[in-house]
Amino acid sequence: MSTTNLPEVWLRGPLSNIPSLLQPVAHTFLQAKEEIIEMMKDFPEEHLWDRPANVASPAFHLQHITGVIDRLFTYAMGQSLTEGQLAALRSEGQAQSQTVAQLVKALCDKIDWALEQLSSVNEQTLREARGVGRAQLPSTVQGLLFHSAEHTMRHVGQLLVTTKVIKGISLAQK
Repeated sequence: MSTTNLPEVWLRGPLSNIPSLLQPVAHTFLQAKEEIIEMMKDFPEEHLWDRPANVASPAFHLQHITGVIDRLFTYAMGQSLTEGQLAALRSEGQAQSQTVAQLVKALCDKIDWALEQLSSVNEQTLREARGVGRAQLPSTVQGLLFHSAEHTMRHVGQLLVTTKVIKGISLAQK
């Protein structure tokens, strides 16, 4: 059965290896992964960096979702960002030679990594304080994990609209 015939991920039941309080985070990541794979299937490579109406390109959204998950999970683990993570942040949105398939794979790999991380979270640590960024703005483990899922879906929605606009423009020009 294809995922398009299934109910949304959150209606398919709990994931056995994820703590109960983190089920919504895991479900959100799995839903995002399914939707991104479907919407980027057969997306024209030549339009990966297009910015219709000056909105963010599809490539940016794919890079940014991957990076956000990485960065917010780093903070949730009580760690600071590395130079590599900061360099990746600075490069988000800058045209690169990555293909649609490479960007989608990197994102799917990051989601799979995030699910592994979620499976090892002790629910007793969810309310522990965590600092975000150089300013160490206040959050918690739970806040960071939930925001990573929420932010992911925000960009999935933007990606959906942008890809539909680009595909519509591309078809109209043929």
